[in-house]
Amino acid sequence: MKANDNPLVTIVITTKNSAKILKNLFKSIKKQTYHKLELVVVDNFSIDQTEEIAKKYTNRFFKKGPERSAQRNYAVKKAKGKYILILDSDMELQKKVIEECVMEFDDSELGALVIPEKSFGKGFWTKFKVFEREFYVGEQDFEAARFFKKNLFQKFGGYDQSLTGPEDWDLPLRMRKSGIKIGRINSYIMHNELVFSPWRSAKKKFYYGSKASSYLKRHPEMAISQGNLLFRNVFFRKWKKLLFHPYLAFGMICVRMLEASGAIAGFLWSLLSKKEVVNLGLYKKDD
Repeated sequence: MKANDNPLVTIVITTKNSAKILKNLFKSIKKQTYHKLELVVVDNFSIDQTEEIAKKYTNRFFKKGPERSAQRNYAVKKAKGKYILILDSDMELQKKVIEECVMEFDDSELGALVIPEKSFGKGFWTKFKVFEREFYVGEQDFEAARFFKKNLFQKFGGYDQSLTGPEDWDLPLRMRKSGIKIGRINSYIMHNELVFSPWRSAKKKFYYGSKASSYLKRHPEMAISQGNLLFRNVFFRKWKKLLFHPYLAFGMICVRMLEASGAIAGFLWSLLSKKEVVNLGLYKKDD
């Protein structure tokens, strides 16, 4: 591919009170071996220094809510690139991520690409989350596409704004079910867990669980793999990894138990809340 033929890639970054970690993402973008880039940051009304930091790296800064999906879709509408890379503010890129993505798309029929992810961070609990994430590398049910052809992203309506949490998987699943091919590169996105807290994560899982019913209704086949937070098939298929690292395995199970409790509570809460609304005549069962 000649340098003059390099297509523009729009990097979409969603933020919310991300001042502590945002600089690391921008620094990793500056180190990319592919340079024809556009940065679009959409912030969910942060109250820290996120805006000031972002504007040092791009003049394409916008504010939009109420959720991450709405921020992403809004950013893509503003994007000028042929290709779109969707990132969260707690991520960092290995230096060849974008180059590999563009090369995979060149003269191919792919519509989207998975970029594998690894976690890192500090603190006692973080090492168990890092260990867990290692199981998901190469697993189609857990790796979500983040690099898209813009025209296809828009054709599928982008991310479902009624979902929070499962939207990362919903869009690629809808694409696959329509016959769109999704590829994969070798370089990694590094996910910064900072100091991971299982209790804070359980609270987040409660929120995600409260939004999960519509996702599982649309993709019921994912209930066994993704829906089972504690006894996932991937853990049994990679049982040797658990056996060889018993300390990490035990810690991971403890974390998963807390997270599963939060998700189940959120899921049940959403069902009970919906039932109460139906009883009051404010919600139709076929909605």
